[in-house]
Amino acid sequence: MMKASFKARYEPNKAAAASTISVNAGDFKLRASLTDATVVNGPSLNGLAIADIRLQFMNSVRVAEKPLNLTYTHSKGDGRTILDGALVIDSGNKVSANHVLGTGNTKLKYTYVHEGLTTFEPSYDLGKNAWDFAVTRKVYGDDVFRATYQTSAKNLGLEWSRSSKQNGSFKIIASVNLAEERKIPKLCAETTWDFEM
Repeated sequence: MMKASFKARYEPNKAAAASTISVNAGDFKLRASLTDATVVNGPSLNGLAIADIRLQFMNSVRVAEKPLNLTYTHSKGDGRTILDGALVIDSGNKVSANHVLGTGNTKLKYTYVHEGLTTFEPSYDLGKNAWDFAVTRKVYGDDVFRATYQTSAKNLGLEWSRSSKQNGSFKIIASVNLAEERKIPKLCAETTWDFEM
């Protein structure tokens, strides 16, 4: 099966577009992607990526009768190795950890889903010694509202997104840095269309 996606992003000071085509070949996924740099001002090879080689192992074990999902990912492009773990306590509670090997970059997150509609996600970044908070609320079926706050950067973000197989997906993002003297919001709109062939 072949899948293709097209993504367009607009910010007041710039616009961008990207496209990805992926083909599943047994246990391997082949992917080619291009950005607007590939086609602006005539065809070129700028922004064209034929391979993104990643090695990924996933496994699940049971800890106190609860599933612990483990993922090991090594990316050839940037040479990073990432370890992820998620302990699913029940349908509404999950504890997860993410660590990039060779760095002090470790994050811990607790996820609580209330009545299947509202998700609370406090997280702690050990490298930055800082908390981040996110609240997500599903409304009207396909619409999702999300609010985030990053304490280390003092960034407050609001996001409205909709995911639809018939009409594509869109996301509108507004963010403001509360540490800046002039608190001017940054706006961004993004749309994605996915196709299966």
